Amino acid sequence: MAKTVLIKPIITEKAEGLSDSLNQYSFVVERKANKIEIRKAVEEMYGVTVDSVNTMIMPAKTKNRTTRSGYVRGRVSSYKKAIITLTEGEEIDFFGDI
Repeated sequence: MAKTVLIKPIITEKAEGLSDSLNQYSFVVERKANKIEIRKAVEEMYGVTVDSVNTMIMPAKTKNRTTRSGYVRGRVSSYKKAIITLTEGEEIDFFGDI
């Protein structure tokens, strides 16, 4: 399988809260990946048992910021996000031995 399904984990305050309370982890995934492919990729990469997979496509947004040279307009691309629920007692450690 040449394509990579998981692009990167999402590490935000909200994602950390989900992992602490509900045992759910968030990932940015390949836009064409389906739930079965995402489940297999997470189980293979992290060695855990996945209970369920929820996916959503996050829309693109325009961002503005003020700099010395003036007003800069930018755009954030859309992406697909997957929220993985693990079975009871399992967890993923993104940070390792920091």
